[in-house]
Parts: sequence; structure tokens; C-alpha cells
Amino acid sequence: MATGVWISLILYFALMLAIGFYAWRKSTSSSEEYMLGGRNLSPAVAALSAGASDMSGWLLLGLPGALYASGLVEAWIGIGLFVGAFINWIVVAPRLREQTERYDNSLTIPEFLANRFPSKAIALRTVSAVIIVVFFAVYTASGLVAGGKLFTSAFGGLIHVPSMSEYSVGVWLTLIIVLTYTVVGGFLAVSLTDFVQGCIMMIALILMPIVVLFGSGGGGYAQASHTLAGVDPNFLSWTHGLTIIGFFSAVTWGLGYFGQPHIIVRFMAVRSVAEVPKARNIGMTWMFISLAGAISLGVFGRAYAVRNGLNVDDPETIFIVLADLLFNPLITGFLYAALLAAIMSTISSQLLVSSSSLTEDFYRLFLHKEASERESVLIGRLSVLLVGIIAAFIARNPNSQVLGLVSHAWAGFGAAFGPLMILSLTWRRMSGTGAVAGLVAGAVTVIFWISMGWDSSFLGGPGVYEIIPGFIMGWIAIFVVSLVTETQGEYRAIEANS
Repeated sequence: MATGVWISLILYFALMLAIGFYAWRKSTSSSEEYMLGGRNLSPAVAALSAGASDMSGWLLLGLPGALYASGLVEAWIGIGLFVGAFINWIVVAPRLREQTERYDNSLTIPEFLANRFPSKAIALRTVSAVIIVVFFAVYTASGLVAGGKLFTSAFGGLIHVPSMSEYSVGVWLTLIIVLTYTVVGGFLAVSLTDFVQGCIMMIALILMPIVVLFGSGGGGYAQASHTLAGVDPNFLSWTHGLTIIGFFSAVTWGLGYFGQPHIIVRFMAVRSVAEVPKARNIGMTWMFISLAGAISLGVFGRAYAVRNGLNVDDPETIFIVLADLLFNPLITGFLYAALLAAIMSTISSQLLVSSSSLTEDFYRLFLHKEASERESVLIGRLSVLLVGIIAAFIARNPNSQVLGLVSHAWAGFGAAFGPLMILSLTWRRMSGTGAVAGLVAGAVTVIFWISMGWDSSFLGGPGVYEIIPGFIMGWIAIFVVSLVTETQGEYRAIEANS
């Protein structure tokens, strides 16, 4: 590999590790600092941290790959996500920031639910923590799969480890780098690295489509459109072949936002409720630019590949192929760093949320209620290691699809926590029993739907994305059970603490 690529990558890795050690010195003295950065994130850091931890390798691998293979009709996933994220910032963000502090300074989502519904505190903390750890192990595995694919495609043949494939080496190298700064620096390190990584990702997604279209071999938009028409006259159609079920399966990805712990935990860490709108505006601008770039990359990357006779065996590697082909080695290294940034920002966030739940909702709840702050931080770091190793085991199959793994985990969180978070923040009549019912109903429905294969084929037709039945069942369970059970005065009005 060219020296310039290594220079860019080494500088990127050095910056990530430096941020981790900076955060270690600044913000790891207590559980609140290690898990929430002392609730002191600026709007820009909170916004880009939420965005970068959300999009992951899916933004640079999964989404462009889907568009490369199937055309513009796959962009409905991105549109659904954009709308869902916007509503999430409007409905959930300000309420969660205020209520998690009002309900006994809750540091994790399970802890907030327990404080919000004390009559079912143990059940809520236990069930929600189990769901978080299980689905995050799968979600984190998707990031490690992306890391393995990057290493195999871009760095293959450079590093040999006895009895390990190139893919496995990539998986473990990705995990080790993320573990280093996450274990050392905690939430602040994750948030600051996410901010930097979010900037790198956005720049890459602006740069790559422009070069693909207008650089050597590109030919501009008109030439790309002509080439794609030769591939498939409907390649640039938003609706060709799109069924009603397919449309809803795509746009309902946006429902998942309301229940993603690694995203909504950023809302809990913003400096104040008053700064949430500013964070929202920054975050949505970043998301619009990044999604537009990813969609353009997939579509116009296909045109470039066809026009120049490129053989792309795995559509999810189109970003890697073009980065290696079109740019100076220093820029190629920067683009690889952008992909690593997308992967690592999400993995680190998921590992930290998982470790927070294991520490606060298992260890301190069942094993050592009087654990000191120093002990809690240590257990949190060990939990990060544990979940990371489990995720690496799940990611061991090199044929795993990034988008497939992400879709299952996304649906699990969205269905389990989505209705629960919206209603717990907005509906005073909701009961603790209803909360448990919704949590279980959403998660079980998703797992059952996947196990029956209905996400691939339903009643002889196209599959129905599992988040749809899961979200509906979770919402119904909360509403019905809450109406037939007592709330026991669990809602705390703002005046009660003022």
C-alpha cells in the first residue's frame, strides 16, 4: 500500500487515541462523567455524536451498496430515517433531557424507566438491560463486519496472522482500536471522537460523489444518467417495482429512532434543554448532507463502474473500490479513515451504552448496591471488553451483510423502546405494568417475526420489515395494559421538584 495511505491512517488513529486519553484525564472520575460526560456536551458535539453513532458503516457501505445494486428506489430508507430523526429531536430530545435529570438524575435508559415507574423498577431495569445487551451485541457485530470487509478489500495481503483469515484480522483490529479509547475515556471520549469522525464522514461523502461524477472517467450527470438507463431504464426511478409493503418497510426505518439507546443517550448529555434546538439544527443539516452523499455515491458509483468496466463483486464495497482507484494516496487514506470513523463511532457508542446497563442495571442493582464510583467505572470498562468480545464472535462470518445485521438490531430497539420512550415522556396515565408489557411485546414480536422468516416473505409476497408489527404491538400493549392497571401516582410533575 502507498505510503500516503499509511500516513493518513496513522494520523487518524493517533488523533482518536489522543482524544481518548484527554477524556480520561478530564472526565472519568465518577459514573456520571464516565457514562454521560457530566451532562455537559455542547450542541455541536451532541448533534454530530448522535449522527455519527447512528449512521455507522451502514452509511458508507450498506446504503450505497443497496443503491448500487437496486437503484434509486432504495433511497426511501434514507428518507424515512431523515423524517424519523427529525421527529425524534422534536418529541424525545427536550423531554428526555429534562426528565432524566428530574427523575433522580438517571444515567441510563433502564434507570430512567425504573425511576419513572418505581412500581416495576426491577422488572424494567432487568428486561430493558437484557434487550440492550443482546441487540447491541448484534448491532456492534455489524460494525465489526464492516471493519473486516474494509481490511479485506483495502489492506488484504499486508498483514498475516497465523490461523487467522484477513477478514478476522480486520474484525479484531477494529475492535482493539475502539476498545482502547472507549475503555480509557468513557462517554466524553466517545462523544468527542464521534464529533471528529462525523466531520470526516461528511467531508468524504461530499468529496466522493463529486469526483465520481466530474473527475476523470466520470462524464457528468448527463453521461451518468445515460449509462444507468442502459443498465436499467428504471434505475433512477423512485417508484418502479415499489409495492405498498415495500414502501412502508423502507420508510418505517424512521420509527427505530425513538428507541435507539446509543442515540437518545446523547439527548441526556446536552448541556441544557434550551440548547436542544440548536443541536437539532446542526444534527439534521449534517444528516441531510451525509445521506444525500451516500445516495449519490451508490447511484453514480454504479454508473462509473459500468462506464469504466469495473468489476465490483460486493456492492457494499463500492466506497472502498472507488477510494482506492480515484484519489491520491493521502486522500485515499483520509477516505479509509472516514469509513473507519463511521464504523468506530457507532461501535464505541454501543459498547458504552451496553457497559452502562451492565454496570448500573446488573452489577449495582443485584451484586453490589454500594459500589464506589471508582469500582463502578472499573466494572464499566470490563463490561465494554465483554460485549466487544461477544460481538466479535457474532461477526466471525465474512459473508454477513452489514445492512441485514443493522436492520434486525435497529428493529429490535425501535419496537422495544420506541413506543415506550414516546409514551413514558408524553402520557401521564401510562403505568409501570404497561411499560413492561410494551417492552416485552415489542421485542418478542420482532424476534418471532424474524424467526418465521416473514421479514423476507410474508403470505407469499414480499417481506414485511419486522419493526412495523413490533412497533404496533408494543404501542398497543402499553396503551391497553395501562388503561386497565393503576399508575400508582408514578408521574412526577415539574412543580414537585421546583
